[in-house]
Amino acid sequence: MGLGAALLIAALLLSTYTHGKIAKVPLNLDATLISDGTGTAFDPASLNGEKFVIDRNVPLYLQEQITVESPSNADVVTLQVGSTLRRTDKQQDEGLLLALVDTVTVNRQTAEAVSSESNPGGAVQKPRGIDDDQPPTNIALPHEGLTYRFPFDTEKRTYPVFDPIAQKPFDANYDGEEDVNGLTTYRFSQNVGYDSDGKLVEPVKYSSLLDDDADAEVTARAAQWGVPGEPDEPITMTRYYAAQRSFWVDPVSGTIVKKEEHGYHYYAREPLKPEVTFVDYKVAYNEETVEAQVASAGDERDRVGLWGRILPITFTAIGLVTLVGGALLGSFSLRAESALIDPGLDEADHSFFDTQGIQVPGAEAKTEKLPASRPTDLPPDRPV
Repeated sequence: MGLGAALLIAALLLSTYTHGKIAKVPLNLDATLISDGTGTAFDPASLNGEKFVIDRNVPLYLQEQITVESPSNADVVTLQVGSTLRRTDKQQDEGLLLALVDTVTVNRQTAEAVSSESNPGGAVQKPRGIDDDQPPTNIALPHEGLTYRFPFDTEKRTYPVFDPIAQKPFDANYDGEEDVNGLTTYRFSQNVGYDSDGKLVEPVKYSSLLDDDADAEVTARAAQWGVPGEPDEPITMTRYYAAQRSFWVDPVSGTIVKKEEHGYHYYAREPLKPEVTFVDYKVAYNEETVEAQVASAGDERDRVGLWGRILPITFTAIGLVTLVGGALLGSFSLRAESALIDPGLDEADHSFFDTQGIQVPGAEAKTEKLPASRPTDLPPDRPV
């Protein structure tokens, strides 16, 4: 009975306290996420030419490398994500369009960014030259909301998801359930500068990471921009950014198993009147990445399921059986002991050793007491 009670208590603890300790973002994350697609992109080789060249239908490759950095402990984990967008029809640095190293510290249970006095909750690396051999310099960038994961036990609601390029969070709205490689996922959609119909409504002014804002505002001759006017007239344009994303999330672990992204960087003199495209791309996780993310989500599901469901159910079943078995064994022991102490208990109708109506002659017959023989009367005249 004691063992059964202990198993029931263990099942209760596993389903409540232990589940909360297990359902956390792992500390050993190390993933490379690859997205493929096409788009319209600027040709870096034309920077010094007579006119900026914009190519259409170019193959694009977006890579995200996720690793765990310090501080990481029982409560928080710090994720560093290096992202690069390249033209695969160009070699080496000629094909590099976008590069960003983003760092964020998140709560391991809620997956939300956290900040402290010693840690602002996030940072981005300052861009470096190709020949720069100095250590990278981080620029503090406090993050808010979710970043590269959703929380365990994701709900069907709206979540704020941080965009490191726009440097602020935007809502990711729940759209419904979809099957991804046999896994039931929740789909969320996020719009940055677009409305729900895909119309550009409020683009974000690009936040440069360079000291001179060289990539946020560019001044060039009208002929280079390819806009009407005097060919040599200097024209300054501002860079703007907008994006649309869809996330397919495993609701148990919060793992993003599939993602589609449409990003738009352009130069303009007025925000809603794009004039020169820097890059306009649509990419999605390739099949290998989707399979790897589904497998990762499955591993986390199994880990949480083992401690949060399988073991509690098993311990509950064994505990109940053991508890009932202990009670029956205790009852048997008590009645057996009583029968040995008081043999009359065996004659009762509800005798512990009742033979259920079967009469055993030798066992059930009463022992007859035979009278002792009496001595023959002596004559009255004979002395006794």
